[in-house]
Amino acid sequence: MNRQSHVPSSAGASQSSHRSYNTGFVLAALLTLLPFGLAMYPSLPRHLTFIAVLVCALFQIVVHMVFFLHLTTAREQRWNLVALVFTVVIITLLVGLSLWIMYYVHYNMLGL
Repeated sequence: MNRQSHVPSSAGASQSSHRSYNTGFVLAALLTLLPFGLAMYPSLPRHLTFIAVLVCALFQIVVHMVFFLHLTTAREQRWNLVALVFTVVIITLLVGLSLWIMYYVHYNMLGL
């Protein structure tokens, strides 16, 4: 009785993982160099440069989440995604409400 055992190879997963990390690295490097170049060599108006840097920062957050943290909408990642959304909501509330309170305290203290 010759029983063949099937041992799954991780060579394909490793190749895919390296490709994912390399793609993420290249995208992250480009999304870092682009705002740096816009800041060092200003060719756009200030408000457009600010918007471009902000958009690159948001895309870079997404790149890090997808390529390095492997956060997807897969069923196994559902609780990680819920935790991320909860964290973003709490931070947004804390920062937003703190700025709102400071604005109205400043407004009432100066009597404007």
